[in-house]
Amino acid sequence: MNEVIILDDQKWKVIDEYKNGFNAEALTEKYTDYFEPYDYILGDWSYGKLRLKGFCDRMNKMCNKRNDIKFKDDYIKDICSYECQWFLLKKEK
Repeated sequence: MNEVIILDDQKWKVIDEYKNGFNAEALTEKYTDYFEPYDYILGDWSYGKLRLKGFCDRMNKMCNKRNDIKFKDDYIKDICSYECQWFLLKKEK
């Protein structure tokens, strides 16, 4: 899985997905410049709708417990719908 997508002139690489959760068209429609400062974007599907969440590397000054990438699995388990489709993008620097 090495798919790359360009959003607002920024390259993002699909680094993980579950149950074929990545959908480039839906992501392009949902993406806003709000996600520019983040290092990762997690997209999950709930009731047929795509939800996006930004995550950061520890080196990012915006990093805190709510958006630290090391808590991605907790977010999927606790916040996302059970066994939902999801994908993870990493910003290409």
